[in-house]
Amino acid sequence: MGFLSRFARVPPPTATDFVEEDNGNAQRDSEKADVHDKELESTTHTHQRHVVPEIERRVVRKLDFRVVPLVTALYTLAFLDRSNIGNARIAGMTKDLRLVGNDYQWLLTIFYIAYIVFEWQALMWKIVPPHMWLAFTVLGWGIIATCQATTQTWSGEMALRFLLGIFEAGFGPGIPYLLSFFYLRHEVGVRIAVFLSAAPLATTFSGALAYGITSGHSHLANWRLLFLVEGLPTICMAPVAYFFLPDTPDQARFLTEEEKVVAKARGVRQVGGTKRVGGIVWKEVGMALLDLKCWFTAFMYFSCNVGFSSLPVFLPTILTDMGFNAIDSQGLTAPPFFCSFLVTIFSTWVADKTQQRGLTIMVLTTIGGIGYVLLATVKTVGVRYFGTFLAASGIFPSIANILPWVTNNQGSDTRRGAGIMLLNLIGQCGPLLGTNVFPTNEAPRYIKGMAISAAFTFFTGVLAFGLRCLLVYENRKLDQKYGSNKDRVVNQPGARGVESEVGEENYGPTFRYVL
Repeated sequence: MGFLSRFARVPPPTATDFVEEDNGNAQRDSEKADVHDKELESTTHTHQRHVVPEIERRVVRKLDFRVVPLVTALYTLAFLDRSNIGNARIAGMTKDLRLVGNDYQWLLTIFYIAYIVFEWQALMWKIVPPHMWLAFTVLGWGIIATCQATTQTWSGEMALRFLLGIFEAGFGPGIPYLLSFFYLRHEVGVRIAVFLSAAPLATTFSGALAYGITSGHSHLANWRLLFLVEGLPTICMAPVAYFFLPDTPDQARFLTEEEKVVAKARGVRQVGGTKRVGGIVWKEVGMALLDLKCWFTAFMYFSCNVGFSSLPVFLPTILTDMGFNAIDSQGLTAPPFFCSFLVTIFSTWVADKTQQRGLTIMVLTTIGGIGYVLLATVKTVGVRYFGTFLAASGIFPSIANILPWVTNNQGSDTRRGAGIMLLNLIGQCGPLLGTNVFPTNEAPRYIKGMAISAAFTFFTGVLAFGLRCLLVYENRKLDQKYGSNKDRVVNQPGARGVESEVGEENYGPTFRYVL
């Protein structure tokens, strides 16, 4: 993961010493003050210092090695445990649980009902120490995922899928918010992408792993063995999460004292104020909920999730209905999702480098929409299989660019958390539609489902265009009020700027929205 640190745009080292104290601050430091005032004063000084770029690069590199791989590995397991029901379906679960009619669709839907109802847990990352919250959610969903191997009835599987949705709602939606505690605005996008790219990567592994499991002949039913093999590793990861995730960058055991000071300064720079506020500021929650920009991204997430939720769980069935046998269908799901994994990383890196998320999303949704159109209108198997590559390469990377767009354009920790919460409350309703537009009686082409997915994918691009226009307008207003940023060095490691001056809505006067 060290390669990620190259994406942080860092100016060349200066001769400035790590600490630059002004005389006024030195005099104030010498005065007797209570502990709280000293802590606040120290934080303020840290923000006003120049930071040695080499030390900051080292901090980012260590975070890339410790934090990002951990949450990415856990999300891989989460997505695997969520979507392997698609592989279990064609491995014998339908027959053993006597699923008929819409029973399978309800198993998918009940998960997202729980996922939506418990989206408020995204704010728990700011209330409960993150390492404790992470370990709790990981252990919970791991136990539930493994217990699916023991279920004997449709109602029992429904209950387990509901519980799985509760615990995963406490994990996945809040991780982009968690990463915003550790990285600056121009850094966080590609890190969120690496985390989210675990979704197509997990689907790649799911197909390959399911192929290996279901091609054998064990005493235990193949679909039960699938749930067991893929659920137990999650349980084993709970203590790893507890001991290895730092609550904040400046509390990370793997950083030196010097690096912790730099990490704290980065956190202050991220929120554009003199210190980072602990806990939830409820007034800012209300401000975020009234922010039109949050609603744009929420409906973009809804539209994109229609295809995002349905493609992994229905692709094995779609391939089977194309004429491939059940075992080959498991293996053929891997290439489209691995391609999507590569596009996810590349597209978010481009968006971070150019600070153009809207344009990136418009291109990706066009590609994804064309893929769904091919699946809906073409009968040739080869062309339809190519359509799955386009659909996967449009949907997954679009999600990976929508999420950092929320954290990019909210100034404080609380507002980012509220934005993520609203994004998921509305956005996760998309799967309720996406998982119910592929009824069995419309096999093998599922024209209605593919057409609906195509329409919503294109609509995501339209919303991205609308939000980008709004952000251009907002940036022009900020330029008129505070002057242009063209001659300033803003949000860069070691930059002094004027970010400590808090402007409206908790943003400093150098804050500009990422387009």
